[in-house]
Amino acid sequence: MSLVLNISQRNSVLEKMAVLVDQNRAAILQVNQKDLKSYSGNDKSMYDRLKVDNVKINGMISSLQQLVQQDDPVGVERFRFNHDNGMQIFNKTASFGTLLIIYESRPDVTIEAAGIAFKSGNKILLKGGKESLNSNLEIVKLWHQALSENNITTDWVAYLNYSRIETQAFLEKPTQNVDLIVPRGGEKLIEFVKTHATCPVIVSGRGNNFVYVHKEADRALALDNIINGKTDKISACNAVDKVLIDKNLPNKEDFVRNLITSLKNYEVEILGDTSLSKYEEVTPISNKTIWHEEFLDYKIVIGETENARDAISTINEYSGGHSAAIITRNKKEAETFMSSVDCAAVYHNASTRFTDGFQLGLGGELAISTDKLHQRGPIGLQHLVTNKWYIHGDGQIR
Repeated sequence: MSLVLNISQRNSVLEKMAVLVDQNRAAILQVNQKDLKSYSGNDKSMYDRLKVDNVKINGMISSLQQLVQQDDPVGVERFRFNHDNGMQIFNKTASFGTLLIIYESRPDVTIEAAGIAFKSGNKILLKGGKESLNSNLEIVKLWHQALSENNITTDWVAYLNYSRIETQAFLEKPTQNVDLIVPRGGEKLIEFVKTHATCPVIVSGRGNNFVYVHKEADRALALDNIINGKTDKISACNAVDKVLIDKNLPNKEDFVRNLITSLKNYEVEILGDTSLSKYEEVTPISNKTIWHEEFLDYKIVIGETENARDAISTINEYSGGHSAAIITRNKKEAETFMSSVDCAAVYHNASTRFTDGFQLGLGGELAISTDKLHQRGPIGLQHLVTNKWYIHGDGQIR
């Protein structure tokens, strides 16, 4: 691990990187077009994540500028104790060392992940997917320019242009020190990393998020919430895949018909349990395993539930542990739901689409963890640190 850079050095690199990304918009867009033309798959969500436009570039720049404004997460005192023998004892935050992020399709991760890792004093190894190679290499080139112009070694941001076989070999026997691995993508990628990694892994990426429409819901609010959660961005892990409707919802029939019509306007494929598959536009569920699935597509499952307790039980059994929402006017029911559902983010009358580091005030995210150690939900700048004990003495022995 390189010597720790002071906060002024780290911020200078981030500021320079923001300028370089802005100055090199045309080059980034040009190489991204090359990646888009080479993409031969039919995965709509992957194509959406792969595409870079000026809006995404603006987001990259904003994330770098916001990181500069945030406090240094390294060296923050968390605990102090004066020992009877005169020793002064402190516990402070410290960088992990070297992080490896393995991700699919998203060139903006090459900005966001590297920026968060670097600001928190960590070296980062980036392993992007082959579909976004040209875009990623162009962005890494800018990282190296920003580092070099600040007289800092380019080792702080490294790109691993490895095949699947080479990646597996690296995971099983790293050729350099790696302190933490974050896989950011689909379930197959996550399982691949967990199977082969020999150092700690933070699981990120799986959504399968639920919305529960409680019997005391504002039906118009519920409709807007579901449509936004499902259709705003199908490629996002915070999108909605499942809807549970309380069987005692007043005017439930009208609500369901409005929901079906609205979803069909967005060409969403609708599947339903036995209580809801009676509608012509709803396809009956053929296998219960579908309740476990994350779709990343214009596809949704709607079902009926007896009550809040039933909804909580269903969500805890099938969800990915990412996000869940309750739509209700009853604050007590909302509090019970939110404390009982085993997800990283729980919502009352708001869209699951807000489970995002930027939206939750972190200024961006490395990933969204569905693990419980060491951080749950969006992993921001403040979470990419471990801790270290500092003990000052003047000759004490035990």
